[in-house]
Amino acid sequence: MDRYPHTPGIWTEEQVEAWKPIVDAVHAKGGIFFCQLWHAGRVSNTETLQGMPSERVTSNHVLGMVFHACMAHCLSMHPTGFDGVEIHGAHGYLIDQFLKDSVNDRTDEYGGSLEKRCRFALEVVEAVVDEIGAERVGIRLSPFADYLDCWDSDPEASGLYLVHQLNTHGLLYCHVVEPRMSIVEGRRQIPHRLLPMRRAFKGTFIAAGGYDREEGNKVVAEGYTDLVAYGRLFLSNPDLPRRFELDAPLNGYNRLTFYTCDPVVGYTDYPFLEPSD
Repeated sequence: MDRYPHTPGIWTEEQVEAWKPIVDAVHAKGGIFFCQLWHAGRVSNTETLQGMPSERVTSNHVLGMVFHACMAHCLSMHPTGFDGVEIHGAHGYLIDQFLKDSVNDRTDEYGGSLEKRCRFALEVVEAVVDEIGAERVGIRLSPFADYLDCWDSDPEASGLYLVHQLNTHGLLYCHVVEPRMSIVEGRRQIPHRLLPMRRAFKGTFIAAGGYDREEGNKVVAEGYTDLVAYGRLFLSNPDLPRRFELDAPLNGYNRLTFYTCDPVVGYTDYPFLEPSD
């Protein structure tokens, strides 16, 4: 469940029914479709929090009302349902707020030491795995990011500890965001600091953050990661795999329309390659 206005949900029967034809359309094209579940936490629209302090939503409340309930809904219609679930533990939202020591100032069993700060994330993982099986669960993490004032004083240690703990649950994949690109000799370069996490994680490792076709192929070939995730390029190029295959020109993206609620502009209005291209 998420409390951002205009964000698609999947916690009511009406929402579940609305997702079915979308999921069916993806499967009809041979696609694999994972449902990303998350809660905005203290970034929530405060008018909808019903008196709850957004920065300190309790663990039991979220586990019971949000993640577990969503699991039952979004996977209940298998095999016409989603193929799996990605737990969103990145970018300064609820789970990341527990993980990062810049914002987690709790003094109970969910705050303080690294082990305690990771406890909530691992409880969510356990709940999801218990519901649908580890082979259908992935997680997204951003230990190096500082989105929404969430940063970690030792991201390397935090990321490495967390993936070691994730191994005990046998997750299908771990999807990790690179640190922000740096400028080296006048060129933007990806820092490539995920290798310790990649080496430690026993499942499929996915790297994300600033990759293009050339760099993506390079890091996969070198064994730095198993897969590369593309966000902005995929949004502006709905046929991105074909463009990569043909090494065709890419549509540019418009950042101003990334997070609008318009169902077309900036979402479904980017052109495909012409059939003859």
